[in-house]
Amino acid sequence: MRATTFLDLTDRYGLGLRYLPGSGSEVPEPSRDIEHAFAFADFREFLLLFAAVSRSLATPDDYARLAAEFVQDAKAQHVLYGEMFVSPSVWSFFHPKLDVIACFEAIHAEFAREPSMEFRMIVDLTRNFGAAGALETAELAAGLTRYGVIGVGLGGDEARFPAELFADAFAFARSEGLHTVAHAGEADGAESVRSAIEALGAERIGHGVRALEHPEVAELLRSREIVCEVCPTSNYRTGVVGPDEAHPLGAMLEAELPLIIDADDPTLFGTSISQEYALVAKAFGPQVLTACIDRAISASFADSASKQRLRIALHEAIAATNPESEAL
Repeated sequence: MRATTFLDLTDRYGLGLRYLPGSGSEVPEPSRDIEHAFAFADFREFLLLFAAVSRSLATPDDYARLAAEFVQDAKAQHVLYGEMFVSPSVWSFFHPKLDVIACFEAIHAEFAREPSMEFRMIVDLTRNFGAAGALETAELAAGLTRYGVIGVGLGGDEARFPAELFADAFAFARSEGLHTVAHAGEADGAESVRSAIEALGAERIGHGVRALEHPEVAELLRSREIVCEVCPTSNYRTGVVGPDEAHPLGAMLEAELPLIIDADDPTLFGTSISQEYALVAKAFGPQVLTACIDRAISASFADSASKQRLRIALHEAIAATNPESEAL
């Protein structure tokens, strides 16, 4: 969400820029200007911001606007394909009467307006809403494939809601033909990554930056070729990696863990996929970045024709940038 949109929606609905769910009250908030709208000092403040952003989306039209602006911003970065995480259980938490199906219709319609780009959705089951809520959301996701839903994910509090709680929901999703991914190894350790793989059958791991804490978990990722979606700026902004620490990305590359580069909540973290790519290219060289993008194509849930199209586009972009570059 753009900061301008956040300010506009909160003005429209008379809402604050920060909110503590369950308290029934606002919390101290920053100045109502673009510069401070998404400011936060630590992970707790980020959660208050995320709650307020979620609460500001109150109607299908709001989601249509969000999707339309997202497509515009993605096109400006030359994005060709994306798999977007959406959290309908969070939408309903803030707006119980919201027509969730209409929101998916609105998002899908905006994605379809730009034929040069292809977007799919992964429905987050959200750990904090428990096992029963996750199964209910998985059942919802199974009925939304016509709107571009291709899988389920698992975000939320790793430490308090371990992966094993959600095995039934993930098993159901797989039985319905949905792909499965899970955030793990971000706010909790390497065993969280192992659980996401062994208990849930996760095909990709969101973050996974703590996988190297246990050699057996690192080997599990390598042997099964399970990709970690690494988001460098996010890890610093939320405090997963300390301000004076080297990001684990370098060690993960050295350990030959399969990984790709992602942006997490880009606007809230003051970044973009282009900026994350630039950081990696500067730190590790353009060939490493190219290999990560190529692996992202392979690890995506796109069909074979789309993967071929994306790979051709990648090779053409490399050749245009550096005619003497070697093919992948």
